[in-house]
Amino acid sequence: MHSFHIPFSYKSPPQFLSNIHQNLSFSLPPIINIFTMLPRSRTMPSRIVHGVVEERHDIMHYWKVDDRTNASTETQAMNIEDNYSKSFDDDGRLKRTGTFWTASSHIITAVIGSGVLSLAWAVGQLGWVAGPIIMILFALVILYTSNLLSQCYRSGDPVTGPRSYTYMEAVKAHLGGRKVKVCGMIQYINLFGVAIGYTIAASVSMMAIKRSNCFHKSHGKDPCHMSSNGYMITFGIIEILFSQIPDFDQVWWLSIVAAIMSFTYSFIGLALGIAETTENKEIKGSLTGISIGTLTHAGTVTATQKLWRSFQALGAIAFAYSYSIILIEIQDTIKAPPAEYKTMKKATYLSIFVTTAFYMLCGCMGYAAFGDEAPGNLLTGFGFYDPYWLLDIANIAIVVHLVGAYQVYCQPLFAFVEKWSAQRWSNSDFVTAEYDLPIPFYGIFHVNFFRVVWRTIFVIVTTVIAMLMPFFNDVVGLLGALGFWPLTVYFPIEMYMSQKKIKKWSSQWIGFQILSFGCLLVSIAAAVGSVAGVVLDLKTYKPFKTSY
Repeated sequence: MHSFHIPFSYKSPPQFLSNIHQNLSFSLPPIINIFTMLPRSRTMPSRIVHGVVEERHDIMHYWKVDDRTNASTETQAMNIEDNYSKSFDDDGRLKRTGTFWTASSHIITAVIGSGVLSLAWAVGQLGWVAGPIIMILFALVILYTSNLLSQCYRSGDPVTGPRSYTYMEAVKAHLGGRKVKVCGMIQYINLFGVAIGYTIAASVSMMAIKRSNCFHKSHGKDPCHMSSNGYMITFGIIEILFSQIPDFDQVWWLSIVAAIMSFTYSFIGLALGIAETTENKEIKGSLTGISIGTLTHAGTVTATQKLWRSFQALGAIAFAYSYSIILIEIQDTIKAPPAEYKTMKKATYLSIFVTTAFYMLCGCMGYAAFGDEAPGNLLTGFGFYDPYWLLDIANIAIVVHLVGAYQVYCQPLFAFVEKWSAQRWSNSDFVTAEYDLPIPFYGIFHVNFFRVVWRTIFVIVTTVIAMLMPFFNDVVGLLGALGFWPLTVYFPIEMYMSQKKIKKWSSQWIGFQILSFGCLLVSIAAAVGSVAGVVLDLKTYKPFKTSY
C-alpha cells in the first residue's frame, strides 16, 4: 500500500433536514458539483478549530448558509423535498457519481505504487515456478476477500443498510468492541511503518539520481559510493514543512500526480527490463530462484538464508497488492442503483486482473534480465546504468510520488493524535489554540503550536529510524506481513460472517477459518523472513554510516 489515498469526500452532511416538510429557503453555489468528484476525506477525524472539535458537517454549515423559515406554500415545500431526493443520497450526503470505470481507476491507482519496484527481487528469490504462482494466489485471495469486504460497506442489508464511510467504521458497525481498537492499532502501526519505508525509498531514489550521473561521467570506472543519510535528512525537512499544512493530503491534484508518477516509473522499470532481456538475448534465472552460494551484499547465500529470503519475498508481494484499507472509501464514491457492492465487485475483478498482469510483467521481466542478481529496488539497485537520463526521470517520479504519499498516509494519524489530545487537554492553549499568521502572497495561515511540535517530532523520529535501518526490502517485507493477514483477510472475513450470521462449525465457517489460518501462516512466515533479513543486514552495517 503505497500509492495515494484518493481524496473522496468533503465535510459530508449527516441527515441535515430534521423535518423535510419544514420550509427552507437556501441555495447552493454551482461549484458544489465539483465536490461530488473531489470531496473531503472521510478518513480524517473531525476538524479542531480553536480547541473545539467540529462535529457538525451539514451542507448549510459548510457553505455558511443559515436556514430560515419562509412563508412559502405547501407546493414549494414539496418541490424542496423532490429536489432533496434528487440531489442527496439516503444518508443525506450529495449524490455519489462514481461508476464501474472510476472505481476501477481508483483501485489501480491505489495498488500500483512503490511496491512494484521490489517484485523482480521477490520473483528472484522464489524462481520461475513458485514466483508467478504465488503472485496469482495472492491476487485470488485478495480478489475474494475484497468482494467479501465490499458487501460490508452497509451493515445489515448490503443494499439498504446504514453505510460505513471508512474501513474502521465498517469494523465498528459489524464487530465493535475490542476488535475496533485492535484494528485501529494495526492501522496506525502500519501507517508509522509506511512513513519509515517511504523515507528509505525516497532517499535512495534521490541518491540514485546523483549516482547515475556519476556512473555516466566516469563511464562506470568510479564505484560512486555515497551515504544516504544526507538525502534522508533532506526528505525529512521537506516532510516537516508539508506536514504543517492541514489536509495537505486532500489537495485535489494529488491523486492525478500520484497516478502519473507511479505509472511513469513503473513503465520505465518494465521497459528497461524488456530492453535488458532483449540485449542479453537470453532469459536468466532458474526454476527454484536464487542459488545457494550466490554472493550478495550481505554475504554468501546459505540454505537457511534462502529460506528466509523466500519468506521475505512473500511480504514484498503482499505489500505490492495491499489496498483493502481504502476499499470502503472507494466504494463510498459509487452511485446506486445498482447496489454499490455489485459495481465494486466488477471493478475489483477488472482492477486485480490488470494489476496482476502488470505485476507479472514487471517482476518476471526484471528477473529475466538479471537472474540471481536482480536488485532489491529495480530502479536504484543499478542493474541498469543507461540511458542514465531515463533512470533520472524514473527516480524523480518516485521522489515526487513519495513526498505526497508520505503525507497521504500520515495525515490521518496526525489528525487522530490531535483530536485525542484536544479532548484530553481541552483547556490547554498550547494544544487547542490557533493563531493567525499572515503570509505574503498566500493569506492567513492558522498555526497551532501542538501541531507544529508533534508533527515535527513524528517526522524526525521516522527519519532517524530510517537512517538506523535503511533496508528497503526488509522494511517492505515486514510492512506487507503486518498488513496482509489482519487487514486484507481476517477483518473482512469476520465482518462478512457477522453480517451473514454464519454459524460456527458450519461448512462455510470451517472454510473461512482454513483460509484465514493459511493466510496467517503466510504473514508470520513473511514477518520472520523480514526480521531475519534485518538481523543479517545488521551484521555488516554500522549505524548512520551505510554507503551504497
